[in-house]
Amino acid sequence: KKKALLGVADAKIGAAILEELGYQCQTGGVVAEILRGIRLHFHALVKGLTAQSASKAQLGLGHSYSRAKVKFNVNRVDNMIIQSISLLDQLDKDINTFSMRVREWYGYHFPELIKIVSENYTYCQLAKFIGNRKELSEESLEGLEEIVMDSAKAQAILEASRSSMGMDISPLDLINIESFSSRVISLSEYRKGLQEYLRSKMSQVAPSLSALIGEVVGARLISHAGSLTNLAKYPASTVQILGAEKALFR
Repeated sequence: KKKALLGVADAKIGAAILEELGYQCQTGGVVAEILRGIRLHFHALVKGLTAQSASKAQLGLGHSYSRAKVKFNVNRVDNMIIQSISLLDQLDKDINTFSMRVREWYGYHFPELIKIVSENYTYCQLAKFIGNRKELSEESLEGLEEIVMDSAKAQAILEASRSSMGMDISPLDLINIESFSSRVISLSEYRKGLQEYLRSKMSQVAPSLSALIGEVVGARLISHAGSLTNLAKYPASTVQILGAEKALFR
């Protein structure tokens, strides 16, 4: 009578069984084919198990394995930083583009405001607050001062509105400009919140890196490297090349 052989899919497990229990295990192509056949016809080999139940069990096992892989991903905190800095850069580009559109659009009605106010966020706030420049009066001076934080600049805006060379604009156009300005303002405020989130995340994950080069530049380095672990493994020469990129200090 031939001896039965124990087939094992993993060669390391076979070696461990041989070492601990003294049983010779076979691994290789034949064992893999047999196991594949068992998996394929498992529902026929086990009493009371249907093909549908086996399929559901395999699907559940696959989901559990995937969840475990995601849950124990060592780079999961790094991923939050990488996504945050990427979104921050994208927001900077979008806010600049949208702000220039507000300047161009509202500039038809009040072109002098562009020269008085250079900061995009403040300009969008003013475009929303002023609306029709002809309705701007001394009563609006206090509201202007709250936005620009400068009484002389607020007075200059008021005087410029009285002698502006801009064209008249319809109420419907003003509604659209004010609505778009509100969107740009909300995006700018969200960007501030995102930057605070990134700072707190960097202080938790990479406090030394944050203290050394700052949270934003540190996050960009992690993003370029792919993860904090990769960055830590890089030699000084590679970090120097990464640090020389202009995109790092935008």
